[in-house]
Amino acid sequence: MNRAALVAGAALILGIASAHAGPCSSEIAQFERAVRQSAGDPNAGPFARQSIGAQLGWQPTPASVRRAERRAQAAFEATLARAKRRDARGDRAGCMRAPGPGQANV
Repeated sequence: MNRAALVAGAALILGIASAHAGPCSSEIAQFERAVRQSAGDPNAGPFARQSIGAQLGWQPTPASVRRAERRAQAAFEATLARAKRRDARGDRAGCMRAPGPGQANV
């Protein structure tokens, strides 16, 4: 599965903004729009830190690449869901701490 499809799927699964606006709703909606707009960009999407194996010069296998992509996507979805939960509770400080575009390697 390619990264663009994962990003687009995440945006659809997680929904747009909730019906009642929390303190971070507009920022979350803006972030989700950016994710949807970047769906066709092969350089966009969640990523993970470089592994020790990669630093030692080991080549990834197709299975390890798929596994890393799934983990990165799951971490991205969890972070966005956490921000939405905090937003729904009215926790502006908590939802603003959740990483946004370019802020974390989720």
